Amino acid sequence: MTRTPAPAGTSLWRQRDFRRYLTGQTASVAGSSITSMALPVLAVIELDATTGQVAVLAVLGQLPPALLALHAGVLADRHPKRRLMIISDLVSAGAMLTIPAAAATGMLSLAQLMTVAAVMGTAGVLHDAAAISLLPSLIDRASIQHGNSKVGVLFAVAATGGSNLGAALTALLGPARTLTGDVFSYLVSVWCTARIQVRESVPTRVRGKRMRTEIAEGLRYVRADPRLSVLTWVNATTSFGLSILNTLWALYLLRNLQMSPTAFGVLLGVGALGAAGGAWAAPALARRHGPGPMMLGALALTPCTQIPLLLASPGLAWQVVIGCALVLQLACAGAAGTTQRSIRQIVTEPSMQARMQAVSTCLTSSARPLGALLAGAVGTWIGVRPALTVGSVLLVVPLLVLARSPLRGLRQMPTAPDDPKEEWPATFTIPTPGHCQETACTDSRNGEGK
Repeated sequence: MTRTPAPAGTSLWRQRDFRRYLTGQTASVAGSSITSMALPVLAVIELDATTGQVAVLAVLGQLPPALLALHAGVLADRHPKRRLMIISDLVSAGAMLTIPAAAATGMLSLAQLMTVAAVMGTAGVLHDAAAISLLPSLIDRASIQHGNSKVGVLFAVAATGGSNLGAALTALLGPARTLTGDVFSYLVSVWCTARIQVRESVPTRVRGKRMRTEIAEGLRYVRADPRLSVLTWVNATTSFGLSILNTLWALYLLRNLQMSPTAFGVLLGVGALGAAGGAWAAPALARRHGPGPMMLGALALTPCTQIPLLLASPGLAWQVVIGCALVLQLACAGAAGTTQRSIRQIVTEPSMQARMQAVSTCLTSSARPLGALLAGAVGTWIGVRPALTVGSVLLVVPLLVLARSPLRGLRQMPTAPDDPKEEWPATFTIPTPGHCQETACTDSRNGEGK
């Protein structure tokens, strides 16, 4: 049995398909956070991995979004999204299950960990392309921002809870057994996704149409719409700046500012509350100030939140100040990220949802390793604090991209593509890679956000 989304005005909590979607995806985020905690411990403690091997393990998990996001977007627009989500989750669960099984028999190796990381990274790209683009099919377009707000809140809480649970389970059961928690989360996601009943529109594919042709269509579609183009470049430039900060942030706090591991963990947990709060407040802030001014204000505050970090010295007082700044930074990320994602989903045609998202994912994912390389080079050449200063200054770039566009004055959320009331300035200069680069407003200190 299938059904169409509930009409606008119906509480999202009363819509079963949305609840099932949210439950499944929240479980998946919590499970991934367990893995992000347990997998490095398994590699370093159990398998005695070197620094280089740990880096390779991390890269293998991060490369698929940069290399395969555009292809995953085409597949998600070609085929039923729920089916792709279920297949991807089952592949990830099966790959993850091989780790505790091999550990139990004494056959676990670093090569297996790296293979599993690559397989799960690939499956995750396809899952995310389908999952993010499925949301507009589940709820009315007028409710998309409220839907993304709830997604952002629960994802932030789930990520923090998953990390803490992962740390506790690793201490109690060992890192290999802890990974079964992530396997369970994938099965929960499969069960919830399979129970979604909303009618999903899948466009009829032209026979013989090549994937690269459809990828090119997605790129042209994003470039042709000034709203999508601007927000995509805002995402990419934000990701580039934050990747520099994220690469050296933990090292700087733990070594230069002599913060204890316990204090560092508390800092990250408190910061996640900011992300949840920003996502929760986003619809109200957009109604009161307008989506454009609200995003502009959030982007303007983000570089300012790095000032305490750059001025800090060892001591409890500075740790508290840095924690408060992190809460504000992630609140800005939650509010701006929820709003920009909602705008992109609202203005994009159903047949292009996944490819639109894939363009942003590809650029933001490509920006992260480049930022990490720059951070390493600058940090080695002139020091960690100057490298953090470079990253902070680069966070001004997305602010300038948005400030130069008509989106800066957007006073209400746009309407659907086929709504005749929608108006937009005819003259607009689309930024090019020479002017700016792209990153995600939803990036956080400790990395992804989807």
